[in-house]
Amino acid sequence: MTLADLPKRTPAIVESVHESSAQDNIARRLRELGFVAGERVEMLVCGPFGGEPLLVQVGFTRFALRRSEAARVHLRTEGEAA
Repeated sequence: MTLADLPKRTPAIVESVHESSAQDNIARRLRELGFVAGERVEMLVCGPFGGEPLLVQVGFTRFALRRSEAARVHLRTEGEAA
């Protein structure tokens, strides 16, 4: 599952951030913001009509992301085995 697919108010754990190329600046920036393996995330709010931006909480910090950025973050739900 990706962060873009995560239902609202469902906690999950980051597994990885997908890189589309060797020098993927967006993936690097997501990791710098705290989207690292083992970190707890939650989708708080979606834009109008399920659109953009997405308000996401990682750790204790909230971020607004585009759907394409959120789709790079791969997750597992808290109940799934690692």
